[in-house]
Amino acid sequence: MRTKNFSVKKEIIENTKVSSDCYRMTFESKEIAGQARPGQFLHIRCTESYDPLLRRPISVYSIENNIIEILYKVIGRGTGLLSKKTSGDTIDVLGPLGSGFDYQLVSNCQLPILVGGGIGIAPLYFLAQRLVEQCSNVTVLIGADTKRSILCIDELEKLDCKVKVSTDDGSFGLHGTVVDLLRKELNSKLKVFVCGPVPMLKQVNQLVSKYNVSSQVSLERQMACGVGACMGCAIKTQKLKLKRQNSKGKTQNYKRVCKDGPVFDIKEIVWEEM
Repeated sequence: MRTKNFSVKKEIIENTKVSSDCYRMTFESKEIAGQARPGQFLHIRCTESYDPLLRRPISVYSIENNIIEILYKVIGRGTGLLSKKTSGDTIDVLGPLGSGFDYQLVSNCQLPILVGGGIGIAPLYFLAQRLVEQCSNVTVLIGADTKRSILCIDELEKLDCKVKVSTDDGSFGLHGTVVDLLRKELNSKLKVFVCGPVPMLKQVNQLVSKYNVSSQVSLERQMACGVGACMGCAIKTQKLKLKRQNSKGKTQNYKRVCKDGPVFDIKEIVWEEM
């Protein structure tokens, strides 16, 4: 279901550092709050000027009482500038954009399991907020490189989610990856929602394919326009509405992450091309 989007300028309520390279920002927007669905994103201008030129796509982390929260990682110059903003500064936001998760469960026969790698947990918290309204058994698997990088455990536990954690260095939870956690939990009755780096997503795809488990993936992708016009975020898929000719004249099928996604059925993506 498509939602109406808005271009708004809002005053920042808070912009707080939550780990060595991650920040949580809040602002109020009745317009966006009334439309946004889990899995959608906001396109945010990082400064008051056009330098840097392009907005940055950031997932909606949480919405409550018209207060929008985003959780973002400082990766480059744009998000670095965004992290310098303080309470009272103005933020220029376009959104909500893209497609969200289809999180309606099939009665009690389907149990949701959320799988987040690193900052990939960001869109999954908003999803967890909605899932606990219809299911009392929501499991969230969080993967991080080390204990200091783990995000959102307290918030998820306050929602009464069952939370399990893995770290690459073994400093907290399972010594391994979040895919290792999923392997222990996986069965045919689950509905999987996942977000994280592409190598992790490829492993999840291989795993859920063996069980034929219903799975949706939120892709993290660089975006220019954010509204599907530039085709800069196009990915190859199995069955697509958009077609483009490659240099050899063969037809290839593409979808735009910003417009057709960022949420896709995991089976739809041609992972070999990612």
